[in-house]
Amino acid sequence: MSILGAIFAGGAARRFGRDKAAAEIEGVAMIDHVAARLGGQCDTLVVVGREWPGLVSIADIPRPGLGPLGALAGALGFALDGGFEAVLTSGCDLPDLPTDLLQRLLPAPAVVKGQPLLGLWPSALAPRLIGWLEADGDRAMRSWIAETGARRVVLPVEPTNINSVADWERYNARPQ
Repeated sequence: MSILGAIFAGGAARRFGRDKAAAEIEGVAMIDHVAARLGGQCDTLVVVGREWPGLVSIADIPRPGLGPLGALAGALGFALDGGFEAVLTSGCDLPDLPTDLLQRLLPAPAVVKGQPLLGLWPSALAPRLIGWLEADGDRAMRSWIAETGARRVVLPVEPTNINSVADWERYNARPQ
């Protein structure tokens, strides 16, 4: 199975107050931690919604500003055009995501319970999601999950989601 890895990084980071993807953990940008863990599980890795050195950048579809579903539609469209069977997704703010995420999420569609940006999606869903967004359908990830019947997978250890500076400070202060 050919897998495209997609890091969603186009959000405004309002709760974080600055560029969350560039915030450093152990001297490395958070997005690079995600790229290292996700990239090892995929054939190709992209970033959606922004430019980032060393990664192919793709745009949200059908337009920016649609949140995670616009990023997912962009990734699914890129995957479908590129001949990838599925897309493994993560936000840029999950630096300790599991290195066996792909195996845990098979078969697609599936998402991590409590972390819906961690998902595995068949690329064949691209036209359906793009149509949903163009029709101004509900842009909540939970609604798309329900629409597709995606399984919710419970992980043995929930990855840390860094949404605020306080989250980032706690993560950096953890024992190593």
